Amino acid sequence: MKPSMIGLDLAKSVFQVHGVDESGRVVVRRQLRRSQVEGFFARLEPAVVGMEACGGAHHWARTLQGLGHEVRLMPAAYVKPYLKRNKTDGRDAEAICEAMQRPTMRFVTVKRVAQQAVLALHRTRALLVRQRTMAANALRAAFAEFGVVAAPGVKGLRALVARLPAPAAVPAEAGPALAALARHWEALTTDIEALETRIVQATRADEAARRLIEVPGIGPISASAILAAVPDARQFRSGRGFAAWLGLTPRQNNSGGKRRAGGISKQGERHIRSLLIIGASAHLRQERRRGVKDPWLAGLLARRPVKVAAVARAAKTARIVWALLARGERYRASAPLAA
Repeated sequence: MKPSMIGLDLAKSVFQVHGVDESGRVVVRRQLRRSQVEGFFARLEPAVVGMEACGGAHHWARTLQGLGHEVRLMPAAYVKPYLKRNKTDGRDAEAICEAMQRPTMRFVTVKRVAQQAVLALHRTRALLVRQRTMAANALRAAFAEFGVVAAPGVKGLRALVARLPAPAAVPAEAGPALAALARHWEALTTDIEALETRIVQATRADEAARRLIEVPGIGPISASAILAAVPDARQFRSGRGFAAWLGLTPRQNNSGGKRRAGGISKQGERHIRSLLIIGASAHLRQERRRGVKDPWLAGLLARRPVKVAAVARAAKTARIVWALLARGERYRASAPLAA
């Protein structure tokens, strides 16, 4: 009999298929090489195919959709509870097939090629920023070993680089190592700036991104990352659901009718969460310098530390972003406090 529901366990070279018919009986259990996957599904009648949302999943989802199949992507953490006993490829595929049939399962929207291209820019930029920070810290540490220190920030680091090939306090043998670190830091900075230029140019040409930039604390980088990661904001039922996906809602530990809320969960999309918190922190700095006019923000700063207020502002920003994208609206600022 033909399978109506298929669980597909993805891998680099060896894929596992587990299919059941309408009655739930297993009708196909097969291992495929990468080159066989497309041909195998091309011969099947249209079915519902489930996969974990992992590396390469969106590519295979688009491929199978092109062959007429319905594709359901699921977070790997949501599939794990359906895995029986020890982990094998066959049991992974069976767990995927079981999980995709649950009525309460949450699915991931398949991303377009253009969205993944923008995400590649953001992921590469984030990686290079981490590497640049590592190179900067290594350069400062190397200078500090010889008693040479500089002020914090980029300005202080450039002052150190300007003292190369080697200050008087640094032995000549260490000069080449310090120069290599400095060149690496400069090259990373150049590559990051080039990627940011491409992201900003693409953002200015996008109407939805221009609406997001109107929100305080959101710049071109944040707007581009949000639009690339969220194909359709309506997949979230509310702004709180979007904030929860970003890990900006309180962590819950409820039992016996008692509710205990902790700090933010930090689960979900880490990159966008960090961008929103950084943007909120910058917005708070500006507001405190020129006088806080937003009544909500003024009340928050009066009773909470600045860093806590920055996270709360980021959570509110996430809700605003959802409203703008899901409803097609423009940002409306709160009425300022009376002078």
